[in-house]
Amino acid sequence: MYLVAIAWMYVVVMMAVVEATSANGTVLGAVFTLVLYGALPLSIVLYILRTPGRKRARLAAEAEADAANGPSVAEPDGRDHAPGDTVTAERKEA
Repeated sequence: MYLVAIAWMYVVVMMAVVEATSANGTVLGAVFTLVLYGALPLSIVLYILRTPGRKRARLAAEAEADAANGPSVAEPDGRDHAPGDTVTAERKEA
């Protein structure tokens, strides 16, 4: 993944150099080429491609935090919710 990103930035830097040194080009055009062809699209693509890794890291951190806190003793079945009505309703005899 990073190899493609490095290669793409190399191409974009070369485009910016050509833009800056050509007779019709400007340094401002080179900066816009670098930002709009390189940094902005690459940052979006890398953010999207790293989403599964961020999710794995978040889940691992949550699992580690749960393991450090120990088992929950709030309910006998292990669920952490408020207890409901524990008294059984009586049936009326007809």
